[in-house]
Amino acid sequence: MATLVPLSAVDPALLEQLLDAAFGDGRHARTAYRIREGVEWLPGLSFAALDEDDYLSGSIQLWPVALTDPKGRPHPLIMVGPVAVMPGRQGEGFGKALMAASLGAIDAAFEDGAPPYPQVMIGDPDYYDRWGFTAEHTGDWHCPGPFERHRLLLRTGNPAILPSEGMLGPWTAETSEHLAN
Repeated sequence: MATLVPLSAVDPALLEQLLDAAFGDGRHARTAYRIREGVEWLPGLSFAALDEDDYLSGSIQLWPVALTDPKGRPHPLIMVGPVAVMPGRQGEGFGKALMAASLGAIDAAFEDGAPPYPQVMIGDPDYYDRWGFTAEHTGDWHCPGPFERHRLLLRTGNPAILPSEGMLGPWTAETSEHLAN
């Protein structure tokens, strides 16, 4: 079975090879890359799966992003993904283990009673609904590129804390500065 390790323990070149194998050469043109452009993945929430021979078989990255409402106010979110599993190893439980680790780390980080930041992803609703992801509240959200509305998914205990309309993008230093003003 898989051994999970912090993604920061993996050689970045190996991670890039995994992502290329899982998503192809055109992966950088995807809308999800535009949403998180210019920010680094969150080390405490991102993991790698090693197989029984300690080969990199999967990874999950989580990113700081924001939903900016029509008045220009940013609302912080955590973007889940990509969840990558090496072709030939898919269906063996690596993806499920990675999701459980990352979502468990989010939930554990907020055990003090504060609700965790809502999580957003672009993915298969039939697969990710087992973790509470749904497109129910994202119908008027926009992305900086093409996407299928039914695949823009949200996981949160309280969707009322987020605006019903907005644009997804990276959570940057400029975003943080906007909140201070």
